[in-house]
Amino acid sequence: NPPFSLFREYVAQLIKYDKKFLIIGNINAITYKEIFKLIKENKAWLGINLGRGISGFIVPEHYELYGTETRIDSSGNRIVSPNNCLWLTNLDTFKRHEGITLTKRYFGNEIEYPHYDNYDGINVNKTQDIPLDYKGFMGVPITFLHKFNPDQFEIIKFRKGNDEKDLSINGKCPYFRILIKNKRILTELSNNRGIPQVR
Repeated sequence: NPPFSLFREYVAQLIKYDKKFLIIGNINAITYKEIFKLIKENKAWLGINLGRGISGFIVPEHYELYGTETRIDSSGNRIVSPNNCLWLTNLDTFKRHEGITLTKRYFGNEIEYPHYDNYDGINVNKTQDIPLDYKGFMGVPITFLHKFNPDQFEIIKFRKGNDEKDLSINGKCPYFRILIKNKRILTELSNNRGIPQVR
């Protein structure tokens, strides 16, 4: 695994030579345009765990253990489990084919899903709040990528509106958003006995 500072270059080399990979990187790597492009094009995706879900790194004796991210296991290994790491891979996993169960509705709750000033789409604050009855564009947090199923959703673009400025709502910009579209809108509605009205 390369130093995080060489992450982009390393991934580019792996892609160039058509290699299979499973590497650890900083969670902010998904905001790099080169990495996001691979995710959007379904050439790379997040692994099963991220953050503290990654079991951790064994560190040497001289490394200071502090905070809630550290522990010593039953074998005496000194382990640090930072909350800012992810797996990036192009190896298929069962997780990326699991659909997100959608239970929220846009219609009747429009006030909870404000429209962007500079893009024809709605803002969704949490992945669990993605509405099952909205067929337009939706901006979701970057943590959505951990649950992203390419058969269920299409990634449209990252962060920017039609004016190429950060997405905004009433002049204020939420933290980075990924614009997506639900590919299964009619299936979602029929599975949930939904109303036929979709937008």
